[in-house]
Amino acid sequence: MSKRKGKVVCDETALKLCRLTAVRTETDPDEQNRQGPTSDSLSHSVSGDIGFIESITLKNFMCHHSLGPFQFGPNVNFIVGNNGSGKSAILTALIVGLGGKATVTNRGVSLKDFVKAGENSADITVKLRNKGPDAFKKGLYGDYISVEQRIFSDGSRIYKLKNKSGQIVSNKKEELTAILDHFNIQLDNPVSILSQEMSKQFLHSKNESDKYKFFMKATLLEQMKRDYIHIKHTETITRQQVERQEECLKDLKQEFLQKKERYENLSSYSELKEALENMKTKMAWALVTEKEQSIQQLKEDTEREEANNKHQDNLRLCQTKVVQVEKKLQLIKKKSDTLKEQQKTLTEDNLKLKQQVKSISKAHKEQELVYVRALNKLKQTKREQTFLQEKINKAKTSEISKSGDNKRTKHQLRLCDLREQLAELQTKCSQLNEEIKKKHQALLKGKEERGKLSGEEKSLQFAYESKLKRKNQLLASRSNKLKRFGDFLPDLMTAIDEACAAGQFLKRPVGPIGACISLKDPSLAVAVECCLRSFMKAFCCDNYKDESVLQRLMTRFYPKGNRPQIVVSAFSNKLYNVHQRKVRYPDYPTVLDTITAANPIIINCLIDMRGIETILIIKEKNKAREVMQKGRPPKNCREAFTSEGDQVFPNRYYTSEFNVAKYLSGDIETEISLLESELENLQAQLSRFQLQVNSVTEDIVSMENSLNNTIKTLKKTQSSENQVKAAITELETAVEEQSDDISSLVDVAQENQQKIEAEKQIVQEAKSEFDKHQKVLEDANSKYLSVRNKIDQLSEEIESLKDEQVKLEAECVKHERNLKILEKKLKTHEDNIQAMKNELSEKEEELKESVAKVSQISPERQSITCSTKSIDTDIIRLKKKLKVYESNYGEQEQVVREYAEALSLYKDKTNQVRDLQKFIDRLKNIMSDRQNRYKILRRSLSVRCKLYFNNFLIKMNCCGSMIFDHNNETLSILVKPPGREKDGASDMRSLSGGERSFSTVCFMLSLWEITESPFRCLDEFDVYMDMHNRRICLDLLLELSERQHLRQFIFITPLNTRFLQTTALIRIHHLHDPEGQESRAGDAQSQRHTS
Repeated sequence: MSKRKGKVVCDETALKLCRLTAVRTETDPDEQNRQGPTSDSLSHSVSGDIGFIESITLKNFMCHHSLGPFQFGPNVNFIVGNNGSGKSAILTALIVGLGGKATVTNRGVSLKDFVKAGENSADITVKLRNKGPDAFKKGLYGDYISVEQRIFSDGSRIYKLKNKSGQIVSNKKEELTAILDHFNIQLDNPVSILSQEMSKQFLHSKNESDKYKFFMKATLLEQMKRDYIHIKHTETITRQQVERQEECLKDLKQEFLQKKERYENLSSYSELKEALENMKTKMAWALVTEKEQSIQQLKEDTEREEANNKHQDNLRLCQTKVVQVEKKLQLIKKKSDTLKEQQKTLTEDNLKLKQQVKSISKAHKEQELVYVRALNKLKQTKREQTFLQEKINKAKTSEISKSGDNKRTKHQLRLCDLREQLAELQTKCSQLNEEIKKKHQALLKGKEERGKLSGEEKSLQFAYESKLKRKNQLLASRSNKLKRFGDFLPDLMTAIDEACAAGQFLKRPVGPIGACISLKDPSLAVAVECCLRSFMKAFCCDNYKDESVLQRLMTRFYPKGNRPQIVVSAFSNKLYNVHQRKVRYPDYPTVLDTITAANPIIINCLIDMRGIETILIIKEKNKAREVMQKGRPPKNCREAFTSEGDQVFPNRYYTSEFNVAKYLSGDIETEISLLESELENLQAQLSRFQLQVNSVTEDIVSMENSLNNTIKTLKKTQSSENQVKAAITELETAVEEQSDDISSLVDVAQENQQKIEAEKQIVQEAKSEFDKHQKVLEDANSKYLSVRNKIDQLSEEIESLKDEQVKLEAECVKHERNLKILEKKLKTHEDNIQAMKNELSEKEEELKESVAKVSQISPERQSITCSTKSIDTDIIRLKKKLKVYESNYGEQEQVVREYAEALSLYKDKTNQVRDLQKFIDRLKNIMSDRQNRYKILRRSLSVRCKLYFNNFLIKMNCCGSMIFDHNNETLSILVKPPGREKDGASDMRSLSGGERSFSTVCFMLSLWEITESPFRCLDEFDVYMDMHNRRICLDLLLELSERQHLRQFIFITPLNTRFLQTTALIRIHHLHDPEGQESRAGDAQSQRHTS
């Protein structure tokens, strides 16, 4: 009969077990009386495997740091300990741990009172048995249910319901309530748990009505009584509602009669309605026909669009072009790689040949030196021999013609001729020297002209290469904007992102600055770039550690001296306040006014490093000169820039080197087309300059040849002049020479001749060796030049392949861009077709629904010849006629509907009132029967309680009685102690403390005999008994526990239990003494189990 307000117990088995006692008592109370107190067949009918307390564990509960775990036996358990050892704490923890309120324990008013002082929370773990066929959710919980509860110092608590394995199954209070209802555990029922305070109140209570309330609460009769009172109150409220409904029913009946009269008096206008319905049917079929026509048109349009393969053909053609270009690119790359490998191999061979040529050339020069020395020595010896021979001849001649005057005359004539010849040669040498001087000057002018042309050609070549590089950067920037700031910048940004993800930066660097700013007026791009210059590629760092990390990253991609600038300044998310130092000129903006940036760090950096708030931008040159130089410059203005990039100071003017924006230009395609036209012009100029250089070079070669020829002529003339001078000298000295010893001269001449022969042999050997070295050198030079030519040829081929590759890449990019456009067009085309198909399917579904709806109205299809417009006109005309009719007589449907509603409402209310009346009458009869049964049950329970009470008193050699006055709700307990048989029976107030405690135990045992609970707890039941009464009381408890061996009993006592006989059903738990008593109780044990 367990019942909880506000909860619904769903387990039918638990309900049957709970109600079993009441049913048996109601049906056969006399049989129970005949069986006597030893009969316990009812309690044996309930399984003893569920609801037992297996163990209790406490932590930081009340004044105890840790108690338990206490392993309880299935039958009798004694908890023994001195005051303060935690006996009552275990019972209190059992109530609180199973969800009981703090007020039920009589040990506190709030849950926070149970948390030990100084701790944040207290833990209670109660383990319940869940075995047998009536187990609660056996598959989920297993044989045991652990209820863990944590109470916090603020009074809140949380639940954890765990299965046998320790896994959490639920944490809801509703689940715990369902478990308690299933096990028939009633925490607030004194029969289940009789605390020390409740027992004391019962012992000291002098009010007989309190004892009666205790009996009623223990047997749950009080709960039944409250339920019956609640049902009686509900019956009264329901009867009052029925009376009110009967009053309303009269008004409903009157309204119903009025509607009925109006319905009966309403004349029919079915012909108009029928005509209108026919026209509506025609209208419906006409709309269906129009939908079919629109669907047919949509089908044709869809088929026409599907047959249009123009987009697919264009896409396939473009894909073919892309594939072809990619194949060509692959071939070119493959060929370029092959040529590069060949070039690399040839370069290595070239280096080896160069070293070889150097060594051979060195040997050749050494051998040439040997040969020249031998040849010079031979010439010298020959000259000496010639000189000796001449001396010999002269000596011989002088002797023959020593006295001849004619010889002297001949010598004089010869001298005159030679002197005239010498003068002519000297004149010719002067003319040749003058000619050589003029030709040399002309040659220098030609070389100077060629140098100028070469310089201009190199500058054009540099401009061409820079613009070509710029064009390639712009082509690459189509897919990546950062390519405009350098080929390596995207890789650097990727490295910065990776380093930032790895946590190497304290704050991520910002940059490049040029990529982070945009222009309000694109026409000022050149001026802004000229103003910022190197800062366009600069990066901003918050600290020097980040700068060093960024420098380390830059070394991977940039050579030293060519790295972007890094500005170190603490980052700020707010723009600087430049109100005081900013230029304020109404006609022209500052650079700060011209640019925008999403990140304020960029603007702050440019303010710090460039002072952009003090620089004006003035488009026209004349205006800029006028503002900055003709008068006093505006306040705070340091400089200005024109739209062409010219820089204007108050005292000087600098013209810009470039007139096209490199980084901030908005239209990439326009700039690419301009660069392409400029590249074509530069290519034409380069070709023209190359022709001029070639022409000048040919002229220089011609002049060099002419100069060399003239120099050779001069040398020959000078040689002739020297020979004439030598002849003159010889003739002049011939007369004066003395005749030498001819014989000695002949001997010397012979020795010289032998020496000449030996030296000739040496010269021939040196000549042959020199020729060998010459041939080897020529072969090495030819090989070296051949390899060098091959390398140059490969370089030219590689360059041409590069040019072709660039063109193909540009063509590939163009085709890919066209491919994306065509794919978008094809996707749009397919989406349009799919949309048309979807629209077609939706319209077909709508058509089916329309046909189905119209078929429900008119199953046979009607052939419609007129248009929907004419049908709609007829419908409007009929509706107007019906409206006129309804204005006169009212709308028929509304009248019929109101009549039907009034009739239905009247019938429903009538049936409802009748059903409620029947229900009240039936409820009255049921309640009358239940009241009688309740009285019978109450009488039966009170009689059984008296019988058990008397039997328990007899075992103490006492007699007594229990007098129930159910009308006045009082219970009088009269007891005659042993030795007072002659005295009249006295109530419990005249008994001693021990006798009163024993009487209380007998009363509790009587209640135990007539009620059901899986376990029963008594706290300090024997505290006021003497040893004799305590022994008898314990025997009664143990005897009852043997009869009810399927019930669990927990008895708490501070007294000694050593006299108890140990059996298999008794388990005794000894608790530690409190700390103050522990020293005096030397034989105390922490916990002992006797089984």
